[in-house]
Amino acid sequence: MLILSIDTSTASCSVALHNNGTLLGCYELFTERTSAAMLTTLIENVVSHSGFTLNQLDAIAVAKGPGSYTGLRISVSTAKGLCFALDKPLLAVNTLAGMVEQIRSFYPDNYVLCPMIDARRMEVYCAFYDTYGQEIQPTSAEIIDETSFADKLSTGPVLFFGDGAAKCKTILSHQPNAIFLEQLITPSARTIGTVASTHYEPCRVDDLANFEPFYLKDFMTTKPKKAIL
Repeated sequence: MLILSIDTSTASCSVALHNNGTLLGCYELFTERTSAAMLTTLIENVVSHSGFTLNQLDAIAVAKGPGSYTGLRISVSTAKGLCFALDKPLLAVNTLAGMVEQIRSFYPDNYVLCPMIDARRMEVYCAFYDTYGQEIQPTSAEIIDETSFADKLSTGPVLFFGDGAAKCKTILSHQPNAIFLEQLITPSARTIGTVASTHYEPCRVDDLANFEPFYLKDFMTTKPKKAIL
């Protein structure tokens, strides 16, 4: 099972290639401006440098969100285009599930894992998982205050991580069960491919034409300022 995975759900841009769950190659860029042309180049490189062609792929996996509106549009449209052109299935993986896969094996069973993606101001995209990678509480957009996640924190240790966790640390530091990972964990195609390989059928998208990214909330725009004459 040869799976190409793509993740541009945040500022980073990454592609990876897995064969039967084993990572063959991965390219990652950390830039504020991900473009479709940049992504296409990375895809071509990771496949060819691993000794394969696009036609040999069995499926394309993509981080479906939550995350950056523009980033998700780029990755999902690119993945769908490849699926249509190559007649391959699309596998959609929650971005937060991919983040959990990066660290879950390092923590004991009594830990709850809470990946967080910054969603402007004091809002984050987050979800709760156990250390087996199973979702405990589904993805939501949460505005953080001193009472946030009180129910989860009252039952045991919760590990918060990701770029959204930094702004929560001061507010939740009074909670003894609130633990914050010092290392910054960013979404990556490396673990999107791992999750897709392990959970192939649950991730498979049946209606490719109508599939949309998991934005979680509407795209916010600002009104242009009036020109001063």
